[in-house]
Parts: sequence; structure tokens; C-alpha cells
Amino acid sequence: MPPVESNSSPNVTKLLHDWGHGDARAMDELLPLIYDELRRRAAAYLRRERPNHSLQATALVNEAYLRLVDQHKVAWKNRGHFFAIAAQVMRRILVDHARNRHRDKRGGPVENVSLRDSILALPGENDVDIIALDEALSRLASIDAEKERLVELRYFVGLSLEDAADVLKISRATATREWKLAKAWLFRELTR
Repeated sequence: MPPVESNSSPNVTKLLHDWGHGDARAMDELLPLIYDELRRRAAAYLRRERPNHSLQATALVNEAYLRLVDQHKVAWKNRGHFFAIAAQVMRRILVDHARNRHRDKRGGPVENVSLRDSILALPGENDVDIIALDEALSRLASIDAEKERLVELRYFVGLSLEDAADVLKISRATATREWKLAKAWLFRELTR
């Protein structure tokens, strides 16, 4: 996965800024840059999921993109800010998708998402109900919003620890410490 801040970041940041100020031309130039990266991140996320997940990467990124471009009064700060918002949007889409599937099945099983060792490293846990994960993250946000955002960036967008630290404007050491604490807290919450 390419880093959040790459060689094209100044251009992306400028285009995001211009778009935020109503420049439609900037959006036309920005679209291929952000869409391709969102698509790569969505595909990477869904590769970690169960093989028969009914939501495809293209559908996830299309829905996220539509919701993101509908944000008219966002003062985009930079590429990292954009992908932080994208993480929140993708999380909402996946949770809504899981809730709708559960509702459509009239009490059928809730969609589970994989919590692989490379992401949350919950020993003995391969799958967790995405709705339970969302609820746990909401509880975590009420206790420590930074930890919740870190998990969101890592899990839903697939940012590396370094990239997530950059987005949150914290040091790598702080991100590492927060990540360990967040994983332990989520493990406790999700295995109760």
C-alpha cells in the first residue's frame, strides 16, 4: 500500500484544497488520483475478509466516493485528512451493509469480518461480528477518540502504523503504544 504522503501529495493536497473551495476542475484532476488509491485500499481490505463477502471492492469504493464527493463544506487539509474521512465513510458503509444483510435475513447471522493477526491480532479470534466491532469502536471513542481513529485508519483503510501516525499527527512511538492498548482493549470487549 503506498504511503499516505507520497510524491504526488502536494498536488493532491492542493487539489483537495481547491476542490474544497468549489473548483470543479480540481475535482476532475483529483478523481483518478483518489479513486485509484481508494480502490486499492478497498480491495486490500476486502481481501482480508471471508471469500464470499457480498460487497465487492468496486461497490465499496464507489459508495465511499459518492459519499465523499457529497461533502461540500469540508476544508480538506491534506491527503491524510481525506483518507481519515474515507476510513470513517468505509466503516459506515460496511456496518450499514452488515445491518441490512442481517435485517434482510430476518434474524439471520450477522456478517462477520476477519480480524487477522496483521491487523488486530486478537489471539484465537478469526472472525468478529462487524456490528459488534462498530459498537466496541464507538465505546472506545467515548473513552479515547485517538485510539478509535487509529484503529479505524488501520483496519478500515489499511494504513500502515507509520501512515496512521502521520494522519493523526502523533509520533511513531505514540502510535505503537496506542495501537497495542487499543488492540488489548478491543480484545477484551469483543471476547466478553
